[in-house]
Amino acid sequence: MSPLSRRLLAEATGSAILFATVVGSGIMADRLSGGNVAVALLGNTLATGAILYVLIAMLGPISGAQFNPAVTLVMRQRNHSSWLEATAVLLVQVGAGIAGVWLAHAMFDLPILQVSAKARTGAGQWLGEFIATFGLMLTILGTLRHRPESVPASVALYITAGYWFTSSTSFANPAITIARSLSDSFAGIAPADVPGFIVAQLAGAMTAHFMARALFPDRG
Repeated sequence: MSPLSRRLLAEATGSAILFATVVGSGIMADRLSGGNVAVALLGNTLATGAILYVLIAMLGPISGAQFNPAVTLVMRQRNHSSWLEATAVLLVQVGAGIAGVWLAHAMFDLPILQVSAKARTGAGQWLGEFIATFGLMLTILGTLRHRPESVPASVALYITAGYWFTSSTSFANPAITIARSLSDSFAGIAPADVPGFIVAQLAGAMTAHFMARALFPDRG
């Protein structure tokens, strides 16, 4: 198998498992929490943070364990891949991520094809997504610069915190935003609200890219 094929397989596997975890743990938490939204969010948070650590530690050496178009685009800007490779990775992240959401639905005996009705919009939510993605990207770039062995823990801990300190619960990922619009569950987002989230995410990621150039000038 070629290096690119292995990278794409790793990104597909990681994206599917990550997105299935986000949606599946949201469904499980919602069912078990007895209507307590804080408890449901806590369950969703812990599962997401845990699986992020595992996936990044396991697949990072193969593909960088990006699972996120915002991360892939910033890494392309930093010349970590060609545009052709980055485009292939982006498509795999979205496609495999949607498949992961469908797997979560199947596990919980829900209709596979769904569209979310959960509204998530407004300036506060968009600012939350900007901050969530900015912080995630800066965490990745800064930890890669100083302590690359700590990237799995750093990313997992940042997202765990982001679920609670951002108004949007830290999607911080265009692919997962698209995939979550296809799940009318605890983790869902209405399709009409997806563009606002993605614009904020990409703006946050690119701002972190330039901030990292100022903070870590000796690295691209």
